[in-house]
Amino acid sequence: MQYECLNKKKSVLLKQEKKLDRYGLVTLSGGNVTLRMPTGEILVTPSGMIYEDMVPEDVLVMDIEGNIIEGERKPSVDTVALLYILKHMPEVNAVIHTHQPYATGVGLVTEELPCNLTTLANATRGAVKVCPYSSAASEQMGIEAVENMGDKLAVILKHHGVIGVGDSLKQALCACVYLEEAAKTYSIAYSMNQDVPELNAEQVETAVEVFRRYGQKPIVEA
Repeated sequence: MQYECLNKKKSVLLKQEKKLDRYGLVTLSGGNVTLRMPTGEILVTPSGMIYEDMVPEDVLVMDIEGNIIEGERKPSVDTVALLYILKHMPEVNAVIHTHQPYATGVGLVTEELPCNLTTLANATRGAVKVCPYSSAASEQMGIEAVENMGDKLAVILKHHGVIGVGDSLKQALCACVYLEEAAKTYSIAYSMNQDVPELNAEQVETAVEVFRRYGQKPIVEA
């Protein structure tokens, strides 16, 4: 039964991971997906594999200290950063790391993506900060993400990409997708008029609360 449950979770993880390419958030083998199981084990995608080629057996099972419990593949090179995030954000169960172009581009020219859209407030809980640069595959990448994310659900990694988090894979994916949509919209608006209006704190909070009631109750939680 435990093996069947684990394989089911691996399949759910891969299903969500393949959506990253569909939404233009990664190219080829870029980025990674990590999921904390209810029993404490961590599912981590392998290093350097193209998503559409992956099967459940390619997903590694690790403990929070980075020891491999199950799997023959080499885990993502960013694993040390991903595990740091999970250790220091106990409310988070899913971490998605992408190389999405619009959000990453905005991160090259500003220190924060303002909250201009209700959908950004819905999915990330407000404006999204840009982390100081840290090398990929380093614990510092995780440290910067935690320090700059605060109570939000996403952060932009300068010169690198995005990290989205959530209590489920769906929530983390929504954070990344709507962040990219907001970054694209902001870039278009800024190119026409640099005075781009922002939502105020009350408007952001209202949008956050609305999103808590949005959608249907899932049949299966990821």
